[in-house]
Amino acid sequence: MTTRGAYDPHEHADRLGIPVIYGRLRSDNGMWIPAERVIVLRRGMRRLLERSTLAHELGHAALGHVDDRPRHERQADIYAARHLIDPHRLNDISRDHPDPGYWCTELDVTPHILETYLRDVRRTA
Repeated sequence: MTTRGAYDPHEHADRLGIPVIYGRLRSDNGMWIPAERVIVLRRGMRRLLERSTLAHELGHAALGHVDDRPRHERQADIYAARHLIDPHRLNDISRDHPDPGYWCTELDVTPHILETYLRDVRRTA
């Protein structure tokens, strides 16, 4: 049985007073609109993708980003990975199962967020 992560990006957005709305986005899964202090998510995403996308967009908000420079995208990915992945849970899962795809399912994150965590967060912890 999958155990969902304790971090809830929707609750986090509520605590920050940032509305999350759903719309039709052509190329992105989500977007932070700093002038409006709102996050727009693509309608119809699977839970795992929505959770990872919202945490990423909250990273832009928390870090004060006003554009989508590559450096800002990477910083938002790292922010999301730090919030979404519990290092103790990852250690337990990875010890018992060699498949990173399984880790993503158990941690309720996208492969991109897991890769970011393993590359940028875990090595500096």
